Amino acid sequence: QVQLVESGGGSVQAGGSLRLSCAASRDTYTNTWMAWFRRAPGKEREGVAAIQTYFIWTRYADSVKGRFTISRDNAENTVYLQMNSLKPEDTAMYYCVANLRDEGHWFNWSDFAYWGQGTQVTVST
Repeated sequence: QVQLVESGGGSVQAGGSLRLSCAASRDTYTNTWMAWFRRAPGKEREGVAAIQTYFIWTRYADSVKGRFTISRDNAENTVYLQMNSLKPEDTAMYYCVANLRDEGHWFNWSDFAYWGQGTQVTVST
């Protein structure tokens, strides 16, 4: 059974840091694109960052470049999102997704095959 399990969300003050984790079952993790999306209340779902788990290519939304870092640990089948210099506008539910379809785009939620349940990140002023 395919599973993506997110963890690491929480509440933090502006300027603080959090690290999100996404543990994937083996068959979703091998040589694929995985990504983090977020959805804030009243806003569209947004692609935040993506990583190719074999070649380690990465992509970032302009809004998080220089502050967020996506990485992976192949031994643990886990993808991380290190979030530094957090801002109140980063407050959202964060979702891990996996297995980008051929010719899909990393910033399109619907181009991924699997989704996690989400973890809440709240940044206060």
